[in-house]
Amino acid sequence: METVKLSTIVKTVTPELVHFLTREEMDQTIVLQSGMKALEYEDVLEIIQASIERLKKDVYYH
Repeated sequence: METVKLSTIVKTVTPELVHFLTREEMDQTIVLQSGMKALEYEDVLEIIQASIERLKKDVYYH
């Protein structure tokens, strides 16, 4: 298991997506079961999606 910031994952695997994420999203801590070396592009997209959803679940829009 490896613990890293989302920013490290994004900058390493999908650097083209850095500008689409907020500082708060990028600062989230992620626990990877198989470590960074096992990550693929699709895995990172799933992690990003889950991270955004977790931050937005308590936000209410009017």
